[in-house]
Amino acid sequence: MIVRGWSNGSRRLSGAGYGLRLSAADRDQHFRREWTSIQIDLGPHGMTNVALSASFWRACTELRSADVGRWLITQQLAPWPKGAPPHLNLEHLSGTSFRLTNPR
Repeated sequence: MIVRGWSNGSRRLSGAGYGLRLSAADRDQHFRREWTSIQIDLGPHGMTNVALSASFWRACTELRSADVGRWLITQQLAPWPKGAPPHLNLEHLSGTSFRLTNPR
């Protein structure tokens, strides 16, 4: 699935304030309400555990993670110009496991 970079407006080198935004349709197709977290494979940067908040199932379809933020920064994808977040691939591997890649 195609996801976009997400930022809360803070540009921190720690990666805090960054994450991924997906569509509600992709959330409903690839995620299960009983999951409390997922694991994302960031390639050479390792695996990260991302909690799914209650708001994820309402209107805030963001996966918020400082590890993902650091990955975006090291990939030179963050920070981005206002209104132009990067588009990335989030592949559902199995169960609660996903892989994040840069399609470029």
